[in-house]
Amino acid sequence: MRSQPPNVTDLASELAQRLPEALIGERVIPRFVDSYVVENGRHALQVHASLYRDRLALLQREALLALTVQALSTACSEPPSSKKSKPRPMSQKDAAAFRRKFLNALARQQKWSVGEALDFQTDLQIYENLIRRNSAPRRTRKSFEVANHPFVDRSAFLLDSSFMEKARIAASRALGDLEDLAAHVVASAAPQKGSAKSR
Repeated sequence: MRSQPPNVTDLASELAQRLPEALIGERVIPRFVDSYVVENGRHALQVHASLYRDRLALLQREALLALTVQALSTACSEPPSSKKSKPRPMSQKDAAAFRRKFLNALARQQKWSVGEALDFQTDLQIYENLIRRNSAPRRTRKSFEVANHPFVDRSAFLLDSSFMEKARIAASRALGDLEDLAAHVVASAAPQKGSAKSR
């Protein structure tokens, strides 16, 4: 009868804490920017310390949006009951409740004002709508392919609007790192979901 694990609030809070910590700890965005600068000889992007810090802060926010989309998608799917079956999504009601708890916990954890929390939720909705609109049958992206994802376009523009194609390629690689990070964080925050099903 109960489709959600009893500790869904704990899981939402845990993810809200772990995602930003993992993003900072793994240094995905600084590595993304620094490798782009070196590979493309765009050292001017790092000359002004304050502009560089601002750019990193904006890109961190985009990365948190991408992580959130991926984490919510993963966390709102029940793990497959066998190797042959596919993950089952939570009911709409349960997924909406989980999302609400996660976003409230994230806003508290980030110490956002109401306006900042609403801005993040609006951007998250834009991300999800664009991803839904652009979604094709899932297949593994090749390393040289540019992902059709809002993080790629928005981050490329923030990083280096003069060299959009090169910036999009670098952002696509960073997106792959973010997707892997989100999967790892969700799996480590919710091991009981998989283990409970396998018994």
